[in-house]
Amino acid sequence: MSAVKDHIDQAVDRLAESLQKLSLTIHAHPELCYEEVKAAGWLTEFLAGQGLKVERGVGGVETAFRATIETGAGPTIAIMCEYDALPAIGHACGHNAIATAGAGAGAALAAVREQLPKGCVQVIGTPAEEGGGGKVKLIRAGIFRDVDAAMMCHGWDKWILHQDLLGIVRVGFEFTGKAAHAAADPWEGVNALDAVIQTFNTVSMLRQQVKPSARIHGIVTNGGAAANIIPEHAACLFYVRAAELDYMWDLHRRVIACAEGAARATGTSLKVIDHSESAYEPLKRNDTLLGAFRANLLALGATESPEIKDRLGSSDVGNVSQVIPCIQPMMKIAPDGTPIHSRAFEAAAAAPLAHAGTLTAAKAMARTTYDLLADPGLLAKAKGEFGA
Repeated sequence: MSAVKDHIDQAVDRLAESLQKLSLTIHAHPELCYEEVKAAGWLTEFLAGQGLKVERGVGGVETAFRATIETGAGPTIAIMCEYDALPAIGHACGHNAIATAGAGAGAALAAVREQLPKGCVQVIGTPAEEGGGGKVKLIRAGIFRDVDAAMMCHGWDKWILHQDLLGIVRVGFEFTGKAAHAAADPWEGVNALDAVIQTFNTVSMLRQQVKPSARIHGIVTNGGAAANIIPEHAACLFYVRAAELDYMWDLHRRVIACAEGAARATGTSLKVIDHSESAYEPLKRNDTLLGAFRANLLALGATESPEIKDRLGSSDVGNVSQVIPCIQPMMKIAPDGTPIHSRAFEAAAAAPLAHAGTLTAAKAMARTTYDLLADPGLLAKAKGEFGA
């Protein structure tokens, strides 16, 4: 087993230059959710070149893919890639590194194909994590139906094996009023922007009454056309997050009530834009898989940091963890203290430290995948923990 893992590490090292080029190319060409045509193309071209069987557009999602290594009847282990960027600040979530780590792990396993136990390895390209729910669509399309366990690594400023994720649901509000000249005839208007502002004010009051693990935050997506026109249309978008799904849906109803109250108070009409179908679920912990990953990570010389309880985000990887055993360790690709979704993190995701972290993550995921194929008891234990 140790010899095969040495060969896995060597395969990643041989591909280091190609993987760095892949990461930097994706980073330099950020694409928003469901628009990742170039990134998906570069990733599938790389994986096909390493001998994996590539399927594009899987699950009815144009920019999703699946690259497969099959060695006979046995378990199926998936390694996931994310590659969409954020609006305005590009790869400030480090998805270029996530994608490259996943592709690197798959390529390394392909390089040792003749030494792999019987089974199947899938590198699954999952678009639109930043709000689009790509994994949710792929789950519904059955892409994970025959997968026994899955993993991915997410960029961070430390090596952390597990970080809790909040459930999240998005809800938009469109208010319609009546236009009028803001100076000559303001009394003839009905101000839709007032309704948006009132919604924000009421949500701000609501925040005092929510649990510490909950988060509610929003943006104005339409504030009117000109300052001398009473806005007849205005809109906003809110994210509602919580550690427990029941509580998240309760807060979701209360935020909608805030908007409904604002509409009544301002005399505007309200249209609720429901995004419930793409809600993200919390990450279900699997200590069996985490233990296997930890052993491999520490063998590679990485230093694990304590879990963090106060920097909480959300991801559709949580949805995957609710249907099969799944982990998402955090890989160090940025200096300590670098805030994610920031300009500093976006720059760090293309720096040498990110490349080093990406290679280590690729090795650790490939090693852990090998363990799950080689040790039926390990996979059975992970499944037993998942079903407990």
